[in-house]
Amino acid sequence: MPSLQSAIERLATLGEVERNPEARKTFLEFREQLTQGKIRAAEKVNGDWKVNAWVKQGILLGFRLGELSKMGGSTLSFVDKDTFPARQFAVADKVRVVPGGSSVREGAYVAPSVICMPPMFINVGAYVDEGTMVDSHALVGSCAQVGKRVHLSAAAQIGGVLEPVNAAPVIIEDDVLVGGNCGIYEGTLVRARAVLGAGTILTRSTPLYDIVRGQVYRATDEKPLEVPENAVVVPGSRAVKKGQAAEWNLSLYTPVIVKYRDDKTDRGIELEEWLR
Repeated sequence: MPSLQSAIERLATLGEVERNPEARKTFLEFREQLTQGKIRAAEKVNGDWKVNAWVKQGILLGFRLGELSKMGGSTLSFVDKDTFPARQFAVADKVRVVPGGSSVREGAYVAPSVICMPPMFINVGAYVDEGTMVDSHALVGSCAQVGKRVHLSAAAQIGGVLEPVNAAPVIIEDDVLVGGNCGIYEGTLVRARAVLGAGTILTRSTPLYDIVRGQVYRATDEKPLEVPENAVVVPGSRAVKKGQAAEWNLSLYTPVIVKYRDDKTDRGIELEEWLR
């Protein structure tokens, strides 16, 4: 959408944009396209993920334009920017939002057949594709990209990012299982069909040790940490061999690839289709 993109990029550079009469109209059009999944903060092009910085500019524009407003009812009320209210789902959306205090912001795309277990939160700019389950106490942060048939287990945290605008968001590709209490942050890319065991933490500064292939994966200035396709990752530790830490026999946390997905793994993590 080149015309919308150019309009957002222009408005993002203006001072006192709040006084611009076209700004809110343009933003509302942008937010609707974001909610419908027609534009995304990141998308796959020829096998590589590309960040759409202008989409983040549009979200930040919404915060600049927004005014504090009371939302919700008398029992459960909120105060937030009026440009990003909570989404109201209809039966036609085919999204299951189970009762119990969950919230999805306008500007987040949630595909048909997604299941939201209470309480969970999906932030603006996030993209959650078909067949995914967002379990209790799980977070999908701003601009995070979550593929098809992903299971985000209880208390899984998928970090968000708005600034800097060119920073890659966390990306979870199709058919990934994210175990309970996992934390995936700082633009980490989890390739298709990977399995993250409960309690696995992944960040830009976290080296990932692959004991199957004998490799160590790290983020670089140009690329985020990447979990290979079909990798099975569990929390581990590595000994510190220098200085006082070595004398004290200390170890540091590190995620470890212990195997690659096989039939036994598939049986162990099989999800019941009838639940969907």
